Amino acid sequence: MDGQGTGGTLDAARIGAELGERATLVQFSSAFCQPCRATRRTLAEVARMVDGVAHVEIDAEAHLTLVRELGISRTPTVLVLDADGRIVRRAAGQPRTVDVVAALGQVL
Repeated sequence: MDGQGTGGTLDAARIGAELGERATLVQFSSAFCQPCRATRRTLAEVARMVDGVAHVEIDAEAHLTLVRELGISRTPTVLVLDADGRIVRRAAGQPRTVDVVAALGQVL
């Protein structure tokens, strides 16, 4: 996860799911995106491994206003939110498990 945070904040209403107790992995995907499927598996695995972390997948095509607001230009894009919903990390492309865990380590 190489991108830096954007300083924005997201809440449960905006992402359509409850935030994790400690952190939330928000994944923007599109229907025919092959790397999105692998990213889904990776983020779900990390969320199962780390207590208090939630994984939320958002269909980019169905949430164009949010995509534009956040400057999402490709899928998958992953945002790491802290417990208060602040965007603290962001990366485009398929992440490696070790990179996701490292990004969470900076939040937790």
